[in-house]
Amino acid sequence: MKKIGFLSFGHWRDAAGSETRSAADSLLQTIELAEAAEELGVDGAFVRVHHFERQLASPFPLLAAIGARTRRIEIGTGVIDMRYENPLYMAEEAAAADLISGGRLQLGVSRGSPETVLRGAEAFGYIPPEGTDAAELARSKTELFLQAIDGAAVARTDPARTGVSGGLAIQPQSPGLRERVWWGSGTRATGRWAAAQGMNLQSSTLLTEDTGVPFDQLQAEQIALYRQAWQEAGHTRTPRISVSRSVLPVTEEIDEIYFGAQAHDDQVGLLEGVRSRFGRTYVGDPARIAEELSADEAVKAADYILFTVPNQLGVAYNARILETITRHIAPAIGWSASS
Repeated sequence: MKKIGFLSFGHWRDAAGSETRSAADSLLQTIELAEAAEELGVDGAFVRVHHFERQLASPFPLLAAIGARTRRIEIGTGVIDMRYENPLYMAEEAAAADLISGGRLQLGVSRGSPETVLRGAEAFGYIPPEGTDAAELARSKTELFLQAIDGAAVARTDPARTGVSGGLAIQPQSPGLRERVWWGSGTRATGRWAAAQGMNLQSSTLLTEDTGVPFDQLQAEQIALYRQAWQEAGHTRTPRISVSRSVLPVTEEIDEIYFGAQAHDDQVGLLEGVRSRFGRTYVGDPARIAEELSADEAVKAADYILFTVPNQLGVAYNARILETITRHIAPAIGWSASS
């Protein structure tokens, strides 16, 4: 049985046609959309994290608010750029948000995506040690974060004040959170690394490699290699795997006006000097989209499908898109609404 969720970038801009004119609009409407999605039976409400952009940037207050206003829907990120994070402070925030939601946090982390800012993580005070790069910095921080939420001792007591010498874990701890951490992987190699670390896999609409095969097949290969690496690592639980898809069903004239010209096939281009493959956008009649997604190799291989939403069109519009997906598209890929 597959699960579905929405993924919002939380764009906001004071421009004509936008329903999210401010950061407050973006944050509050994300909470409202999560409530509407829960009513529709959608399984997850996920947010993208971007710094130095007019988009969602500080996820934990938002996730905690969604958790407090909902009762069932999973809340998550897709993804947090670990280059910008203090792993121990983040462990405290993640545990608090998870406890507020009753253990519904699905935390996606990664090295992050290309940015408009120059050396943004350095502006936050985080510089890769000499001889390493940004990717290695993100992975080392992730490893410390995982240790912290798993209850490892990450500091020592002060014998002068306590009379003893021992290890201290961060507080609070939230049981089970370690198994609900996902790694946002853009390559087959990083997918295997995520499996070795015991993290679930998030694969988006972009892979920073290209072998000439269609995007869904390349992504399905990444998933197969991840599952193989998971077995080789000897983990006992079953991992979770998500893929993201841009789906824009056209059911009214306004949908055609907004999206009629946006449908396209896979795209290939250079991203930070690397040949990369981008997934297609599915636009048009819901029945046709359902048929196409049913044939998508990666959608068939994954157990969680995240649908990106055009959040600047407002809560009511995006709730209607999600309703169309739940009624006419998601059932064709093996999903049914949660009770």
